[in-house]
This record gives sequence, structure tokens and C-alpha cells, in this order.
Amino acid sequence: MASASRDGTPGPRKKSSRVQKTGKNAPSQSPSARHSSGKKPTGKTGAGKNSGKGRAAPTAGSTRKPHRKGSSKPDVTSGKVRLNNAKPARHQVPDADLGDSGATYVADGVRLQKVLAAAGVASRRGAEELIAAGRVDVDGEIVTEQGLRINPDTAIIRVDGARVVIDESKQYLALNKPKGWQSTMSDDQGRPCVGDIVAERVMAGQRLFHVGRLDADTEGLLLLTNDGELAHRLMHPSYEVPKTYMATLRGEVPRSLGRTLRAGVELEDGPVAVDSFTAVSVYEGQSLVRITLHEGRNRIVRRMMEEVGFPVTALVRTHVGAVTLGEQRPGSLRVLNRNEIGELYKAVGL
Repeated sequence: MASASRDGTPGPRKKSSRVQKTGKNAPSQSPSARHSSGKKPTGKTGAGKNSGKGRAAPTAGSTRKPHRKGSSKPDVTSGKVRLNNAKPARHQVPDADLGDSGATYVADGVRLQKVLAAAGVASRRGAEELIAAGRVDVDGEIVTEQGLRINPDTAIIRVDGARVVIDESKQYLALNKPKGWQSTMSDDQGRPCVGDIVAERVMAGQRLFHVGRLDADTEGLLLLTNDGELAHRLMHPSYEVPKTYMATLRGEVPRSLGRTLRAGVELEDGPVAVDSFTAVSVYEGQSLVRITLHEGRNRIVRRMMEEVGFPVTALVRTHVGAVTLGEQRPGSLRVLNRNEIGELYKAVGL
């Protein structure tokens, strides 16, 4: 593939190796770690004759303007420390798994820094600094050359390993499910359910479904979306997305209980172990504890605590991955912000 010059046209380049796409279990590398690992970024490094000489000189008779006035290069040092404000890019298709083919030059495409700026990642100049610092990859390949033209409808862009996704038809909502409500979109017995809360959105044409379930007696954070691939991965235990609960238990828990739960408890449908367990307070024969685990089996927290002799009297889910319930009122909805969506995608390898 040809590298892109400053005006976005391809030029000669040396053959470069492909950056290996990060797997779901592999830790993400910072830009400095990538450079110190001995592997050079394989993006559009401009290995042609204009590489490293600032703005490419216009070809004879060319009417194209350089992509930026002046001869100053993007500041790599500033790019390494610049705040990443990534939010979904306007035309990207989130469900396409195209991130293993390497960045491809598209003659009539849009310059990468313009796509990043339109997505709200940074200003145009800031986006150029992020590219120069090696923090941006396209279709699994780090891009460091300015002016690469891409197809924003198909290219998969990541900044600092987190995907920049845009599809205006996609919906990502956080619901504080009230106690006593069913985690269903409709209930044939007429009981209050999640579908009642989003009924207006559904009637307006939005196809929403809940990510997992909370039993009727459990309140707290429940995600709603129409992004099927994200929902599937969030619910699949192999991606180990952590979920945190605040549980009120009957009885005063001993200090040894945390070790027991981390070692694992055998239930009728198999063993379960917590990722973390913290006793927050003990008062008048009850204990308030914080439990984090990545299991999603039915009533898993209640069954686990019943097994160890401390039944749950009240349960609230407060976190799903990086998304937190915060001060959200029971029965209320809020739209996830761009950072929360990006962190969810990152957690499941999208």
C-alpha cells in the first residue's frame, strides 16, 4: 500500500511490517511501550523521498493545496500528552470486523486528521499531533504520516487502543432499574417492566433491548442498547466484564469471608468466585459489602451469599465495566457519554 503525502496523495514507501491487532486478553500498550518494544510503528511513515522534510512539495502543474499552511510539523511531544477526547466518529460502522487488513489509502477519501476532528477527538491540529505521536491506528495499523485519506464508512479507527465509533442510529442508555420491576421489554402478567420505561422510544422506532438481567428484587444499573454485537460480548463471560454490587447481608461477616469468596464457592450449576470483596460497614446484625465479579448467571450474588450463610436482604448493581450508576434516580434513563461507550468497546475488544 502506498503511503500518503502531506496533500493526501500516495507516494513511494518501503515495505513495513504490520502491527499485530490487539486481542481481547492482551494488555493494551501505551505509545511509549510500542516504541520501546523494538517494533517500529508500521503506519504511513512516509518512507518516500518527501519523508521527514515537513510539507510535501507540490508536483509540477498540480493545483492541489497542501493540507495545512506553513511548514511547521505537528509537535510529537504535545501529541504524547494531549488529552484524548474520543467520541464516536460520524460515519463509522461499529459492527464491521475489518481491523486486520491494515490502513488503506483511498484516493477520494477523507483525511484521517479531519475524521478525528469531526469525531471530537481533538482539533485538527491536535489530531495531527496524536497521529505524529503514534497514538492512532487504522484497521489495526499505526499511522504516523499526515494526510492519509481513508473511507470513514469502513475504516476502524482507534486512539490509544480505544475504538472511535460513530453510528447515529446506535443507542446506548443506562437505566436505574427500580426494585420490583421486571427485566423484560413486556410482561404478560401486567407487572411493571423495563419496556414500560422506554415505551416512548420504542414507539418512535428505536429497537432497544437490555444487556443481561437483574432479578425483580434487585435494583440498579441496567444497560439498554440496539448494538447487538456489543450487547452479546458484554453478556459473554469470556470477556470478563466486571460488575459491582452493593449488598446488604443478614449477619456480621467475618474477615475470612473475602478469602472464601475469592477462592470460589460451589453452586448447583458450577463454581463461582468473586473478583473482589470489601466489607463496608457492620451494624446491628447486618453487613454492607461491595462485591465485584464477572459472572452473569441468574441470581448469582444472592445464591452465592446464601451458600456461605449470609443471605442478601437488599442488592443494588452500581457498575458495569466503566459505566457507573452514580446519583441516577430509580426509574431514570441517561445516555452514555462518549468515554463510557469507548471504554465498553475497549473492554470487549471491539
